[in-house]
Order: sequence, then structure tokens, then C-alpha cells
Amino acid sequence: MNAVLQEIERVSSTVVELARSLPTATLHEAAGRIGVMPPAIKPIAPSMRLCGPAVTVDSPGGDNLWLHRAIYTAQPGDVLVAHVRGEYEWGYWGEIMSLAAQVRGLGGLVIDGCVRDGAILAGFGLPVFARGLCLRGTSKDHGARGFVNFPVLFGDLTVHPGDLVAGDADGVVVLPRARAAGLVEAAVLREQKEAAILERLRAGERTLDVYQF
Repeated sequence: MNAVLQEIERVSSTVVELARSLPTATLHEAAGRIGVMPPAIKPIAPSMRLCGPAVTVDSPGGDNLWLHRAIYTAQPGDVLVAHVRGEYEWGYWGEIMSLAAQVRGLGGLVIDGCVRDGAILAGFGLPVFARGLCLRGTSKDHGARGFVNFPVLFGDLTVHPGDLVAGDADGVVVLPRARAAGLVEAAVLREQKEAAILERLRAGERTLDVYQF
């Protein structure tokens, strides 16, 4: 059965704002080294960053109608996190969809597939994280089965709607909604600790001594 779940519980806006300034690597390490999306997924432009609650999409391969539907299911600040069932080499997203998402106030897109209009998307203002660029056009099959806002599996990582999604030049990390507040607080402490370590290194100490290797 095709399904769009309209109402979901989201990670709080306070947690999102605290996480927004933290590197994905710090969030991942502080959380116990969990939450890594496939490393092939990278920002279309290196300066792109995103952070927000996940709206998950399970899309049929070679078809982007469910992504269109997800744009109008998501709320301002939400990040679309889309799975394309291993059919990576299609242009699932481009200028038109970025504009539609931007008008809706969405926080960005993370897709386990390709997008197109790369040069335009790079300067568009809406963060897009994808496996790469592909100009091949998609279909819009109204009979194809898909889902919005149900758990989606990316390799060994399950992303639930409302989870915290953060992305930067290193990649994308997803933290479970129910634990996100505590994990982000731990990441803040880790960032402070690393800042102190950097100062010690600038003063001439050795990593071998700082970490007691």
C-alpha cells in the first residue's frame, strides 16, 4: 500500500540549532560512532551544510514522484532523506524541485542517488547532498509504490522520520530523535575538549603525550 504519514514527532528545534554549528565528525564520535550515511553521499558544493529533522522517502528507482510528494509533506526546516532502492544513476532532483523546496522553507535534501542541474544547485541556497550528478530523466509513475515518513534502511543505518540529520563537507550523520538532545550535548563537550587539545599542540606538545599513546 502506498503511504504518506503526515504527522511525525521531530527532534526539537533547540537541539537542531545547537547541532547546526557542530562538525558531523564530532556528532558521530560523541554519539559512540553511530549514524554514518553512505560516504559516497556528499554536498553538491563543499560549503553546503544542513541540519534538521528527517522526512524519510522510499522512492521507486528511476522515478521521482514520491520526492515531489515529500516536498509538500515536509514542514519548514525539515530535511528530505531519500532512498532510491539502489538505482543511483538518475537525475532525481534539479532546479525546479530545489525551488519548490526552498519556497516551502525546507532544510535541504539528502539522497542516496544522483541529481542534475549541478551548477545551478551549487549556488541555489538549498543544501543538496547526493552520490553525484546524472542528467538522465526520471519517470512519474502514479502506480509505483513508495513511502514517505516510514523507517528507511541505508546500508546498516536505519533512518526514522524525525531523527536529527546533519551534513557538511565530510558527509552526513543521523542521530536518533529520542537520544539526540543528550548526544548533541556530548558533542558540544567533545568540541570544547578538542579545542583545548589544539591549544596544547600549538604550544608544542606531542600527540603521543597529549593522548598518552
